[in-house]
Amino acid sequence: MVTTYRGGAPLAEVVRSGFVEGVHRGSVVVLGADGTPVAGAGDVSSPVFPRSASKPMQAIGMLRAGLPLTDPADVALVSASHAGEEFHLARVGRLLREGGLDAEALHCPPDLPVGDAAREAVLRAGGGPTRVQMNCSGKHTGMLRTCLAAGWPLEGYWRPEHPLQQRISAAIEEFTGEQAAAVGVDGCGAPVLAVSLTGLAGAYLRLVSAEPGTVERTVADAMRAYPELVGGTGAEDTRLMRGVPGALAKVGAEGVIAAAVPGVGAVALKIDDGAGRARMPVLVSALRRLGVEAPVLAEYAEVPLLGGGLPVGVVRALW
Repeated sequence: MVTTYRGGAPLAEVVRSGFVEGVHRGSVVVLGADGTPVAGAGDVSSPVFPRSASKPMQAIGMLRAGLPLTDPADVALVSASHAGEEFHLARVGRLLREGGLDAEALHCPPDLPVGDAAREAVLRAGGGPTRVQMNCSGKHTGMLRTCLAAGWPLEGYWRPEHPLQQRISAAIEEFTGEQAAAVGVDGCGAPVLAVSLTGLAGAYLRLVSAEPGTVERTVADAMRAYPELVGGTGAEDTRLMRGVPGALAKVGAEGVIAAAVPGVGAVALKIDDGAGRARMPVLVSALRRLGVEAPVLAEYAEVPLLGGGLPVGVVRALW
């Protein structure tokens, strides 16, 4: 595997008032049900940081290390980039209390909710950033609870050399089928491993194809059963899992998303400039190449552009 991402191809165009004012480049891979590549563009074999699209594999690593969760909704939250809605925060708070922990044990930084409505509600109430509101607080709570169960120190649980992170890294490398090309620091302070988009898509395909009762299937089933906990009201991955039967999906920062449908195939993509607006039109194009159709895909095929508060154009797939 080449160790430097070479950049992508034109994947989406920005059309305003009938005029193409910009193009988003990126890379995308489409795997069939057997894992064979059936379509793609850009550089799908060099490493990228999947960012939060790694969370299902991180959850697998935690559960294998002894994370004591029996409620699938809690497993979904540990795999989440939540919007900071009340039902997210209440569940994070309960998981902390059950472990005898408080929010100060979390290494993720204080933040406002990423969900627009939740963030506005906090600001209207005169609130500010907190660690629990940070979108990765469910994952970090899971990491702390895993350390307690395994007898590992809480101090430095986020460092790559910690036993917890070693277990998580092993899970990511196992399911992507690749040795990580680099280890970075994600936005939440936890490690993020660089793997290829092909490896990422393959990991999602393995999760949805796994035998019932396995840890990986447990994570996939939990996320699909509670998609609002994975993202939030109106979140892209939440709506995709609600709208496409059997779909597993997770967004990541910097224009990343991965998705898989059992018996159909999987997709992983990255928009090079990190623009989230181009992510879903390209994903829709990729899923349609697998024969997937659903009303939610039609809704996301074009993202509206506004001018003067009114729709005047779209972001749409070129590929």
